[in-house]
Amino acid sequence: MMALAERLSRYQTSQLACRPVAAGRLVRVVGLTLEAIGCRAPVGSLCRVETLNGEMEAEVVGFSGETLYLMPSEQLTGVMPGARVTPIQHAAGLPVGMELLGRVIDGVGNPLDGLGDIYTAERASFNADPINPLSRKPIKEPLDVGLKAINGVLTVGKGQRIGLFAGSGVGKSVTLGMMTRGTTAQVVVVGLIGERGREVKEFIDEILGTEGRERAVVIAAPADASPLMRLKGCQTALTIAEYFRDQGLDVLLLMDSLTRFAQAQREIALSVGEPPATKGYPPSVFAKLPALVERAGNGGEHQGSITAFFTVLTEGDDLQDPIADSARAILDGHIVLSREMADAGHYPAIDVERSVSRVMPAIVSEEHMLMSKAVRQILSICRKNQDLVSIGAYKPGTDQAIDQAFAFKPRLDAYLQQSMKESVPYDMCVNMLRSVLSGS
Repeated sequence: MMALAERLSRYQTSQLACRPVAAGRLVRVVGLTLEAIGCRAPVGSLCRVETLNGEMEAEVVGFSGETLYLMPSEQLTGVMPGARVTPIQHAAGLPVGMELLGRVIDGVGNPLDGLGDIYTAERASFNADPINPLSRKPIKEPLDVGLKAINGVLTVGKGQRIGLFAGSGVGKSVTLGMMTRGTTAQVVVVGLIGERGREVKEFIDEILGTEGRERAVVIAAPADASPLMRLKGCQTALTIAEYFRDQGLDVLLLMDSLTRFAQAQREIALSVGEPPATKGYPPSVFAKLPALVERAGNGGEHQGSITAFFTVLTEGDDLQDPIADSARAILDGHIVLSREMADAGHYPAIDVERSVSRVMPAIVSEEHMLMSKAVRQILSICRKNQDLVSIGAYKPGTDQAIDQAFAFKPRLDAYLQQSMKESVPYDMCVNMLRSVLSGS
């Protein structure tokens, strides 16, 4: 009986799939949203919309009664009243495979680098099933990213999700590029979401470079792309990273930026009528953020890891921005880039005092942890007493801790700075920090 019921179910499903899809028509355009009637399609599926320039793809992002709300994946041009809308029954999915290494693609997997089409044997869904948290491997091993400030003081573990918080023009992209060249991860996946087109070209040619590009996949959805394409770009980056992780590889995922993902979702949600909640952000934004971030991390016993750096744009250098505050709560640590340090020529402008790696105590030795704490204490003492020393109100010899802190400060500053083309291995970073603190 079970076998008969199963065959009957498969027959009914095949008959449903073969049934011709009813086409609808376009009745309204509001902002970036298309409204169609006369066709049925689930949320998340694709439709073809007839335009003067040919057919255009759009995704179903909501419905009200018999009306479907569609968001186009490209610029909204050539759309006519009553245009034909046809649901696509079977989406092709995202091409995934080793063939993606060294390539630059858009938010849905189309090549942008002029190197021809990408042919892969496998395809994956943009939205993967969540991993059982109990089946993930624990974070036990540090990941070398080539930066002294991170390797030595803010050590990152394989499978950690960490945020890079900074305002505009403080050096986020350069810091990410330094990681791509200096990391020991086997594969690097870079998502450039909502960036200026000029910055995408500069990142690939100058910051990433030929050497870094060989083991990297770049997903670019610049600022002039539609909100749907920017949203898909983030999901594509996670899907590709998950594929390499499932092959047993260690992946470094660099997402620039998480804020653009939230803004794209805000544009889509407001277009379909979702009410704003916190500073103009609808509730769906704060539901999608953890769903995206939780896709990164360690896999199962026979899988690799995804170590993810999500940049967060803090508007006006405000770390209490709703997106920054929400991201800080769901990530495994945060690294803050200081505008004051950048203005002073200190690069990378990592503010060690305001940054933290929550998994560092579990992946480094006790000696290394004590050295990291010593660095924080020295920098904290110097910051609190800098004004007194600058105006001459402090007399040397009054407080031994202050004297020692200011004696170590120049050597620490030299240690925490690094040129853009320089890469320092993890063990060397620890040994150099030991030498600085020992005074040798």
